[in-house]
Amino acid sequence: MGGMGEMSGGALGVYAGTRVLLTGHSGFKGGWLATWLWHLGAEVTGYSLPPSTRPSLFEVAAVASRTRSVFGDVRDVDALAGVWNDSPPDIVFHLAAQPIVRESYKSPLTTIQTNLLGTANVLEVARTTGRPVAIVLVTSDKCYENREWAYGYREDDRLGGADVYSASKAGAEIVASSYRRSFFPPAALATHGVAVATARAGNVIGGGDWSPDRIVPDIVRAICSGDAVPVRNPRATRPWQHVLEPLSGYLLLGARLLSGADAGAEACDSWNFGPDPSETRTVQDVVEHVIARFGRGSWRADGVGGPHEAGLLRLATDKARLRLGWQPRWDFEQTIAATVDWYKAFHAGLPMSQWCLRQIDDYTATE
Repeated sequence: MGGMGEMSGGALGVYAGTRVLLTGHSGFKGGWLATWLWHLGAEVTGYSLPPSTRPSLFEVAAVASRTRSVFGDVRDVDALAGVWNDSPPDIVFHLAAQPIVRESYKSPLTTIQTNLLGTANVLEVARTTGRPVAIVLVTSDKCYENREWAYGYREDDRLGGADVYSASKAGAEIVASSYRRSFFPPAALATHGVAVATARAGNVIGGGDWSPDRIVPDIVRAICSGDAVPVRNPRATRPWQHVLEPLSGYLLLGARLLSGADAGAEACDSWNFGPDPSETRTVQDVVEHVIARFGRGSWRADGVGGPHEAGLLRLATDKARLRLGWQPRWDFEQTIAATVDWYKAFHAGLPMSQWCLRQIDDYTATE
């Protein structure tokens, strides 16, 4: 696996002084990415709705102190364009989304508007402003038509989904592809200057997530309240990875897009970021390992019925490994340890803005 130089002083050194627009910076993944970009010396403008949970990573990690933070809705194309034009970005990371599958059953139209039209708005602002920019659009591994196959889905496998969330992510991929082919063809990158790529990641865990209907926050809440953790589908298998894993992929992909010329054009594509196949585990594995790391807690199977959820989902990451030089750094045990230790530090009252930087440094130093 790559060393610290490749991740910090090497390919990612391009971010020092780079103007970044990050949508979704008030969220879990967005807060971590904003912190990492700041750590790399980037000038970050964040555009997002206010944090949706209390506590939130945005607050406890002091993300606002490291970004020019603007609260707004990605569905508002005029507001988005205003922020974009106030500080024209060299690169955009689009993470703003409705990120919960079960929420899409409650609010399907909002999910579609945010995930699909929000992506279209980012691309439309790029088209109408007419300035060179690199764009990393983050979708999801749920964008694939999941047939419960044992092999990992590849970037050219069929898109689809049995729920509105998955459909919205598949739709965002299709919109991105159509804009790229219609307005930003990679072969003409030197002429139009807009490099567009999409990134698909598996289930992420890590410190600072307090979202509802996510397994690790549910476990933490149950342990802290002294309750048994309710587990809906213990045998469901997911490509679990620490949040820093896909973020490192997004950053490497963005650095490649920023390189321009042939290398940037070749990166204008879709990319999977996920753990080694051997690290794919069941929900029960996650629950039991988190409880063991905490040193207390218990769980129970929750037989209450609910909406459809995929039972088996894996990603093939050969393309990112071979063409971007990306590969995961933390195995399942390291991922669980870093995640639980973050929450323990939070509950101990430690300064979490510094703890996040420490974990980023630990991650980049991992061989």
